[in-house]
This record gives sequence, structure tokens and C-alpha cells, in this order.
Amino acid sequence: MNKKHLPEIMAPAGDKGSYLAAVAAGADAIYVGLKHFSARMMAKNFSISELAQLATLGRDHGTKTYVAMNTLVKPGDPESAGRLLDRLQKTVKPYAIIVQDLAMLTLAKQVGFTGEIHLSTLANVSHPAGLEIAKKLGAHRVVVPRELNLDEVKAMAEACPKGLDLEIFVHGALCHCVSGRCYWSSYLGGKSGLRGRCVQPCRRLYRQEKENPARLFSCTDLSLDLLTKPLLEMPKVAAWKIEGRKKGPHYVFYTVKAYQILRDNPKDAKAKKMAMDLLEQALGRPTSHSTFLPQRPFMPIDPKGETSSGRMVAEIKRDQKKLYFQPREQLNPGDLIRIGYEDQPGHRTIPIRRRVPKRGRMDIPYSRHATGPSLPVGTKIFLVDRREPELSKLIKGLDAELEFFPTPESKPSVFTVTWPKAKARSKSRGKGRSAENITVYRDLPRGRVHGKGAYWLEHGTIAKINRSAISQSQWWLPPVIWPDEDKKYRSLIREAVKKGAREFVINSPWQAAFFTDHKKSILVAGPFCNTTNRLALSVLKGLGCSSAIISPELPAEDVQILSQNSPIPLGIVVKGMWPFGIARFLSEEVRFDQPIKSPMHETMFVRKYGQNNWIYPGWELDLGNESKTLERLGFKFFVTMKEDWPKAVPRPKRTSIFNWRLDLL
Repeated sequence: MNKKHLPEIMAPAGDKGSYLAAVAAGADAIYVGLKHFSARMMAKNFSISELAQLATLGRDHGTKTYVAMNTLVKPGDPESAGRLLDRLQKTVKPYAIIVQDLAMLTLAKQVGFTGEIHLSTLANVSHPAGLEIAKKLGAHRVVVPRELNLDEVKAMAEACPKGLDLEIFVHGALCHCVSGRCYWSSYLGGKSGLRGRCVQPCRRLYRQEKENPARLFSCTDLSLDLLTKPLLEMPKVAAWKIEGRKKGPHYVFYTVKAYQILRDNPKDAKAKKMAMDLLEQALGRPTSHSTFLPQRPFMPIDPKGETSSGRMVAEIKRDQKKLYFQPREQLNPGDLIRIGYEDQPGHRTIPIRRRVPKRGRMDIPYSRHATGPSLPVGTKIFLVDRREPELSKLIKGLDAELEFFPTPESKPSVFTVTWPKAKARSKSRGKGRSAENITVYRDLPRGRVHGKGAYWLEHGTIAKINRSAISQSQWWLPPVIWPDEDKKYRSLIREAVKKGAREFVINSPWQAAFFTDHKKSILVAGPFCNTTNRLALSVLKGLGCSSAIISPELPAEDVQILSQNSPIPLGIVVKGMWPFGIARFLSEEVRFDQPIKSPMHETMFVRKYGQNNWIYPGWELDLGNESKTLERLGFKFFVTMKEDWPKAVPRPKRTSIFNWRLDLL
């Protein structure tokens, strides 16, 4: 195969040790985050000055540095995000930035960023038609969803326009919900995954009826390992990405080495065995190929198995009043172990101070910082990082090299955002006409339609509704369209337009590609576009959207800021069933429309529409009491999302105002 088509191996780094481990392993590229605007805010991440020094070392060793600025940009963020990007450009000079929010595309142009712009998997470019829009907006690369199978990756690659390439995750943690379509952590308390603050509620124990609690939504890690060979035949797949910016140097080094071997020796059986041995030592969760092989998909959820990060090496035992364990393998000084699961009271991570032989005894030290009751006998212990002498020596040598690359002086940025022109203000703003009410139905309602009717775009609904109602209704596209559904929705749009439909709600910016042949259609940017700032609204206007339904996860203060000087009219979801998240796969143990309870006694249920599983909280969103405030702010329409309530799920005594009174970090 032509060498120029070999994909780059892209390593994660959440701290200096992991960055140096990636360089030591010979990674082609390393992706990192800064202290702000990174979708892995729980990692240590980097300051501008520290990263500038490391990036210079990386360039000297032939390794590119990519910087993830892939969070949602809140209404008050563009100025600070632009200044940070300006400083990054001048001081670090990264090869590329990785972004989720449309605002970052605009800020990159205004700053004069000279590197590449990559669209994060959080941007949810999930179907072939969307690739043209991505290129049109200035992207050089798209990170495809982790749910795609081999045939779908091939379809995306074949549709990829000139000047745009693809990046695929080959190893690391899997989220249960589709990236960019998870509001679980945010809905339960303001810790937004779209802002890098996810508390991973999908990793918790859940219970159905009287069954024992199980990890019904906790995924094993992804490992494409031997299945990467077909990707070598797709030149548009330019990068193999390893997930893990919260992982240690050991994991980074071993996974990079393994995928280098698999890439460079696709026909060598001995090399493949060596790569698999290296991955076995990488200390990730148990792995699977997930759904990558379409003819042999594997469910990446084992409710009764181990899905905690690290390799399980022991269980807690008790000797009189002392807790101890006997590891299944030797532990060396510097190794890190985690006692218990992350959601278990009293869990903690501790370093190994002395060598512990296989089956030797180690007493668990008392910690006054441990919270909750003492961990019970049988609690599992995981090896999460190693400090091998050989790797430590390599890292130490590279660390010494940093002295030859002095830290550059970081100067403050004077960048100022150029804001889009605001729409003309109505003289009746805040008084007079009430906002229009729009109700989104799954099927034709049995009774009277309250306000304007809206429907999810499906053939069955179009066939049932009369022609006059079709022209007066909104038609909503789903939050995720998969590659094999691309033609389906093109056809449905043509059918709806032919019958008189005019107004369509797109639920990702990339769905605007479906309407290039329907110039008279009215486009509305839906709430799943995750619109949270004026710059993004301006980009959506440029794509043909005449109005936008903003993200309902914003708190009141941010909603107020966003409503000021908007380039297009705004709406907001004020009532109904807003999902925790949308998933493509689901454990066989989970039953549809049945109550599922969390450890905090929160009720939820799952419902399937097409290829997507919608995970709903057992209580509705209700911002009805804020209607007058929203009208005063100039909101033109309020949206209610209707769902038939499952008979088996108890009616709630509560509603949610989402993050309205919280400070979304």
C-alpha cells in the first residue's frame, strides 16, 4: 500500500507524563485539552505555556499536536474562547484544533488560525450528506461516531469530498449514548457532558422491577485491534484515534505501540500476536469490537461483567479488624490501584509504595479522606496504571530534553469578537402578541391539536395526515441520522414537500444538506443542534435557518444573554419529554417502556424509534412558570414535546426545570 495513505496513530494525553509517553511510543499525533473549553475537564489538562514547550518537543520528534476545544460555547464565552484560541495560535502553534460548537469555526476564522479544524464526534456528523456541509463550513476532518460499523465507515469515506478526511476511534472507552446526544448528567444536576463535566451516570447500578441492581448501561471498552485491517483500504480514513485523556502513561504507550504494529504489519501473524499482547497489558476495561462488524455485531454491555476502568487484580479480604488483599499479579512501586468502583462510597486510588508479589499480602492503609462507610469484603481492586522502569526511563529522558525548549512568554490576547448583525427588533418586543405554542407529536393526536402541530418525519405520519394539515405543520428530523438512513430521509423530505410540507426542523446543522434542492422550504434549527451562542446562530442562518430552537439545558442567565441581539428569532422547549440521551445499542436485559430505577431512586424508561433508543427520565421538563419571562426576552415560540406515557411507569409527582436555576459550568 502507498505509504502516504497510512493513517496516523493518534494518542491521547491528559498530562505531561502521558504526552511524553506518546512521544516515546512514536505517536504520529497527540490530542490534548487546555484548562478551559475541553470536553474532558476531569483530566488534568494543560496550560498554554506548558503545552507550548511540549508541542515544540513533539515537533522535534515528528509528532503533531492537536488541541481539543470541543465543548459547547455558552452565550458569554465567545470573547474568552477567542482570546484563548488567539494565544494558542501564537504560542503553541498546534497542527489542528478539534471543535464541537459552530462558534469555534467562526472564531478560528476571525483569529486567523492557520492550522486545521477537525469536527469532534460531539458535533455528530453521522451521515454522508452532512460531510459536504462540514467542508463548506471550513472543516478539514470529521471524527465519525463510534457507533458506525465497517460498511457505514466505508459509505462515509466514499462520500467524503476532496479536502476533507475522516478520523475513527479504534480503542478506548465507549459512551452508552451517542456523542453530542447525551443530556443525562446535565438533566440530573447541571454537570453537562457537552461542557466536559459528565459524571457518567450510565456507569451506575440500575434496577428493573425486583431484579438485582446491574450496570445496565455501562459499556466495555472499544478495541478494533485485528479489525483495523480493512481501514487500510480507505484512504479517506486518515487517522486512528485512541480514546483516553484521563489515562496514564502506561496505557498510552502500550496502545500506541500496538496499533502501530497492526497498521504497519497487517499480514504478519506474529506481529498481530505481539500487538494483542500489548493491548492485553494496557490496563483498560474489558474490550469488545462493539458493533463494528455488521455481520457479527457484539453487544458492548455486560450488566453482570466488569466495566470499571483498569484491570481487576484482587478483592478485599478481612483479617480481624484489618482489610487487605492478595493480588493476582505482582505489583511494583509506583503502580496505581483503585479500590472499589467510582460510584461506590469510600472508593479511592492509592500508589503502591513497595513491591507486592503475586498472592502476597498488602494491608489497605487507613484514609481519613475516604468518604462513607468502610468498603465491604469482596470489594474489587483494579490496577489502573503502572510505572515500569523502562518506560519511566524513556519519559525521564524526554523530560530532560524539555530544557532545550524554553517556555515561551505567553502574552495576553487583545482579540475582540466581530459579532453578527442582529435581527431588527420588534417594537412590540416583550408585550402584545404571545409566543406561538408548538406541540411535537409522535403520531396523530386523538383530540384537538393545541397551538401549531409538529410531527417527527416518518412515512406513516405523512400518509395519515391530510394535505392542508401537512402544509400547516412543522416536520422534525431525528436527532441522529445514520449512514444507511441518508437516502430514506431524502425520500421522505421529497414526499412531504410534494404533499405540501414547507417548514422543517433540522436537528443537526449537517441535515441542512437535505434541502439544497428544496429552496422554498423553511428551515428551523432544532433543539438538538445544541445552539447556545450568537455566533452559532449566525452560522445556522447562513445554512438557511430562519429561526432556531435553542438548547434547553442553558440556565436562566445564559438564556437571557442569548436572547439579546440574536440574528434570527428564537424558540425554546418549555414542556414535555426531553431525553436523558439517545443510544444506538441497548442491552438485552433492558425492557422497553418499563420502569428502571437508579441508586438515587430516579425512575427512567427506554423507548425505541427507528434505529435509536430514547432514554427518558420518569418526569417531564416544565418551564411553564417561566413563560412570561421568556416572552419578555423576546422568544417567539414555545415547544412542547409529547410522548404517550408508558402504562407500566408510575406517573411522577415532580417535574424538572432542567438547569434553569443552576450555574452550568
